Formats: sequence, structure tokens, C-alpha cells
Amino acid sequence: MQTPIVGEIMTSPVARARPDTPFEGLVRLLRRRGVSGVPVLDPDDKVVGVVSEKDLARHRKRGGTAAELMSSPALTVHPEQRAADAARVMDRHRVNRLPVVDEEDRLIGIVTRGDLLRVFLRTDAAIRADIEGRVLPGVLRVPEGAVRVAVRDGLVTLDGRVPATADVPVAVRETWRVDGVTGVISRLRTGGEPGRGGERCPAAERGPAG
Repeated sequence: MQTPIVGEIMTSPVARARPDTPFEGLVRLLRRRGVSGVPVLDPDDKVVGVVSEKDLARHRKRGGTAAELMSSPALTVHPEQRAADAARVMDRHRVNRLPVVDEEDRLIGIVTRGDLLRVFLRTDAAIRADIEGRVLPGVLRVPEGAVRVAVRDGLVTLDGRVPATADVPVAVRETWRVDGVTGVISRLRTGGEPGRGGERCPAAERGPAG
């Protein structure tokens, strides 16, 4: 299973506001649509900001328009980007939603933390089955049993022998691409190379934080 792209998990159509939408209108919009935030669009449907429930709570006494309350500039993603990339943007900037825009920066959808959690919250057994069923035979073409796969809380340990040294980074990279993987420990070796204690690859590509 390849890591899905944003366009495959985004929600569309999207609730949206205009810069002149008043405070009361924003409250009604969020309640009616059952969402916790909406993008704010200019006359060309380009995203200029995002208004969230937190923004409304901070300004509930003085009110205002969407242009005055929104967080701007808005963080956005494109539909062809990987879901994992969107997860890292959300985690880094501590946001719960990202408007999805086309090549002209016009709104086409939205992806939320909940959308991403549904992608990344997989059982260890499902992750292991994916690696053993696709990565090892399809990418490395190693014989059954040559590489042992252990998964705990999304952290994968690869232990065994591969045909060539160049296969090690390939195995690690392809394992990272499996949905739900939060880290990879490589104990892979080639030929008569003695086993190592294990090399943990940088966990820079973790899934979304809880």
C-alpha cells in the first residue's frame, strides 16, 4: 500500500467564508456545517486565511469580520502532495486543518487531522503484513525468511540479509512509505557481514502527533 496523497483523503466541497462575513455569520456557519474551522476566500476563490473556533472564542466579546479574525496567511497543500507531508505541516505549525488548493491557489478541498489519523492509525499486524507482502518480495525480491520484520507501535525493525549493500537504503525507504510506519530500525546486512546492534534511522518522517 502506497502512502496516499492529499487528494485521495480530502473533503470536498468545503464550507467557506468571505472576508466580510460577520462574527455571527461565522458562528452559524461552523454550527450548521459541524466543523471547527473554515477557510476565508477572496473574490477569486483563493484562500487568504482560516477562521477557527479558537479564533472566535478569543474575539467573542468584540466580534468582527472574518478578515479581522482569521489567521493569515493560510497554510495550504496541493492535492498531489503525500498525506505524510500534510501531517508534518500540521504538526510543525500546530494546526488542525489545511485547505487544499489547485495550481492557481483556488480552494478545492480541505484535509483535517482526523482525515490523517484514519490513514495512519493502523495495527502493527497490518503494517507487518504490508511490508512482508509488498516491500520484501516486490521491491527487494529476497527469499521468504531472509528478513525478519517486527513492528511495535508503528516502529519497524528489519533484521536479516539482503543481496547487496545498496538494497539496505532501498528497504528502509520503502518501509517508510508504508502507511502507519512511525520509525525504522535497520539491522540489515549483506553476505557474510556480521550482525549489528541496529541502526535507527532518523525519525524525521513521523505521522501526525496526537
